[in-house]
Amino acid sequence: MPILPPSLDDRRFDDLVEELIARIPAHTPEWTNPRLGDPGRTLIELFAWLGDTLLYRANLIPERQRLVFLKLLGIGLKPARPATGLVSLAFAQPTERRAVTVRPGARIEGPVPFETLGETTVLPITARAFIKRPLTDAERTQAGELIAGLTRIHRIRGSAKAYQTHPLFDDATADPAGVDVFATSADHALWIALFAPEAAQPDAQGAVNDEIAAAIGGGDGGVPALLSVGIVPALAMPDAFEDVPLSVPVPVQWEITTRGRSDLETDYLTLEPIAGADGTAGLTQPGVLRLAMPDESFIWAPSNDVAVNPAAGVGDTPPRLDDPALAGRLLAWLRMRPRAGQQVDRLSLTWIGINAVAIDQRTTMTGRVLGVSSGAGDQALSLPGGSVDPATLQIQVEEPGRGYQPWQRVDDLAAISPDARAAREAAAFELDPEAGTLRFGDGVRGRIPERQMRVRLASGRFGGGRAGNLPAGTLTEIAATRIDGRPAPALKASQPIPTAGGADAETVAEAQRRIPSVLRHRDRAVTAEDYRALAAEAPGVDVGRVDVLPRFKPHDRRTGVPGVVSVMALPRQAMSGPPNPRPDRPFIERLHAHLSPRTPLATELYVIGCEYVPLGVSTAITLRDGHDRDATLFAVREAVKRLLWPLAPGGPDGTGWPLGRDVRERELEVEISRVPGVLEVGGINLFGRADGENGPDWRLLPRSTADPSQMLPLADWQLPELLSVLVVDGRPGEAAPGDLRALPNPFADADAVAVPVVPEVC
Repeated sequence: MPILPPSLDDRRFDDLVEELIARIPAHTPEWTNPRLGDPGRTLIELFAWLGDTLLYRANLIPERQRLVFLKLLGIGLKPARPATGLVSLAFAQPTERRAVTVRPGARIEGPVPFETLGETTVLPITARAFIKRPLTDAERTQAGELIAGLTRIHRIRGSAKAYQTHPLFDDATADPAGVDVFATSADHALWIALFAPEAAQPDAQGAVNDEIAAAIGGGDGGVPALLSVGIVPALAMPDAFEDVPLSVPVPVQWEITTRGRSDLETDYLTLEPIAGADGTAGLTQPGVLRLAMPDESFIWAPSNDVAVNPAAGVGDTPPRLDDPALAGRLLAWLRMRPRAGQQVDRLSLTWIGINAVAIDQRTTMTGRVLGVSSGAGDQALSLPGGSVDPATLQIQVEEPGRGYQPWQRVDDLAAISPDARAAREAAAFELDPEAGTLRFGDGVRGRIPERQMRVRLASGRFGGGRAGNLPAGTLTEIAATRIDGRPAPALKASQPIPTAGGADAETVAEAQRRIPSVLRHRDRAVTAEDYRALAAEAPGVDVGRVDVLPRFKPHDRRTGVPGVVSVMALPRQAMSGPPNPRPDRPFIERLHAHLSPRTPLATELYVIGCEYVPLGVSTAITLRDGHDRDATLFAVREAVKRLLWPLAPGGPDGTGWPLGRDVRERELEVEISRVPGVLEVGGINLFGRADGENGPDWRLLPRSTADPSQMLPLADWQLPELLSVLVVDGRPGEAAPGDLRALPNPFADADAVAVPVVPEVC
């Protein structure tokens, strides 16, 4: 509920004129005809106009006072958040044969500008991911004789694990559903083939391979290159009341193939990710990790030609490539597998690729003079942009005889130091990151820049907003600089995943709505309203609904447990058909990380999703004359969906269906009867999901014996999920369909909501 500014006086010009005319008989009874054009009436209208102007100015006072109050409370506007993502880089010219390391801050052009976040080395190679996919039962039966023959040829003791070399993420395209590279592979490993560029002449491919291997291994310089591997884990939806702890790194081991005791034997070298350069946080979030490549003398791949290497692809060797063109360009294989002694059964990935770099929706600005000091206290200067990243801001102030000197950012100039002398001499400034303004001290709380001295922006990154949330494949152009300052060769970018996380800067109205909550909770969660207010302010999540369940233990479904607080949160989602909004693992982790340090000591906090109970509805209506049939049936379905939707504007009061409130037939009947065009509601049937002979099926809910109506009972932690609505028109008094399967295919019919059955997870 927004805080509306109070109106000190809501009278307007016409109201004032009428009030003054009404007072005439009491003050001047002899004036009996105050008609238009009369000199007295003209004076009345003149003073009414002056009064209307004064009231308008007076009604602005609360707005001004609230803005001043915001400043006194230190509630600044929240800056825009930048969208983030990953891109994979490659040389625009395939003739490039050297490894090139580019600086952070390479500019990527698009609908909005992006920049790279870290240093990256672009290697003149491409990569493709493969797994050893086990054969299905049908495939094994069909290839039974072939498998038996291969078992004899390779002298395999025991049973043979037949597989096919299966490529992943073709054309560098991400798989949103994810691929479990461990559980679906025969050897519990992911293989990445590194390929050299294609030579102009087939007989020159060997020389090109050697040249590329030397570039990767460091050549005569002796410093091997770093391989940047971009990884996007597929994060599964947690169960409704699953305990989601902080992410634990996945223990994996990286290896590269090298020559064994002979050209027919394959050995492996272990590659360790560079310390402090693992942006994936142990494969728990999208990011980039960097692997130091070995010397070129160790870079090697076994032959895929069975005439040369009969054991190609057998046992612990890399998968066999049967494409001669690819096999001829193969330099080496990377293998990612669970670390020895660790039980890792599953690892689902959305995308993996090389030459990757993280990006965000910001622009770096450097070396700009912001202004000249006037020598007065509390000077304010504007930065060249708003929504600045405070961590990257570097401000320098000119000092006589010393040139530009760095000044430090502080949160509050009034709290620099308890030592008065240290506070007076502190070279510090305050920052408003949303507005992009600086404020310097007054000589008591922070130094004053000397008169006529310049203030310069040494470096800073600016930008953000919802406009940066772009679909995959949008960003393709990049301009980069080498680490030594020279221009990098022409590069091209590919964007395998959408950029996400961008949010617009907070408006004044939104900041004003935070005043009561800030005064109430002071960044501490005590009451249920505190939890709701703090959850709405959590960074990196778009919260659509928050319910607080005090003393509810989610794992045991127990209430009345002292010291326990469960926060049920749902992400924002436009009202549509199912599935209903469900929080994913990053949503729950971020919300828990935001609320946990703000809860009282000894509070046991859980952040959970809700438990949805499937519901089906059928109804028969009689149409009013003159109303379109299809439009009315559609309006009935939408009315039922809106009533049972868990977020605003759904629910009986517009805030979503209340948690734990039973769904009653009579309530649905009243909602349907309000739809224009409905003359009569013949009846309503409610259906629940139950296990049948052929899997889950719809079952008619029982009717009450006292009142022959139906009800879907819900526990305090449950919400209904409308999965199917069947609306038919008929004669007055016609009963509602008693079976949701009454139509040949209700999910394909224009009069039914086409809805898939979703898994029971939140």
